[in-house]
Amino acid sequence: QALSEAKDKLHHCSVCGNLTDEEVCSICKDELRDQSTILVVENVKDVFSIEKASQYRGLYHVLNGVLSPMEGMGPEDINLNTLWKRVADKKVKEVIIATSSTPEGETTALYISRVLQEIDVLVSRIGYGVPVGLNLEYADDLTLTKAIENCKKI
Repeated sequence: QALSEAKDKLHHCSVCGNLTDEEVCSICKDELRDQSTILVVENVKDVFSIEKASQYRGLYHVLNGVLSPMEGMGPEDINLNTLWKRVADKKVKEVIIATSSTPEGETTALYISRVLQEIDVLVSRIGYGVPVGLNLEYADDLTLTKAIENCKKI
């Protein structure tokens, strides 16, 4: 019965696409969050993972998918239209793209960044690299390449 109720009550937030039992989710309603930054993620699970780390204090935008021409997933099949509307609002200063490093995730990130380059907003990408605690000898070539490309001064 609880699962049935959850299925009936839960839906996507009208602003960001996160799961909620209200019209607008608690994250979008939270006025203490940084309203000028939007972190774009692939799915709701990504929001839960990032929130668990308790470091990010901006807003989210859940795509509920990625672009995948091989599977027939185009821009109209994921939650992009509401992103364009949100970014058109002059309050948004930065969009951080946090899609996965799969070909589909990279394609989605590139598409979003190209569309947004016409708007006065900073578009950035989450960093990639060696996971904390991983011995370098076990890291694959792509992970090491991304880690070196994304190194920063300490």
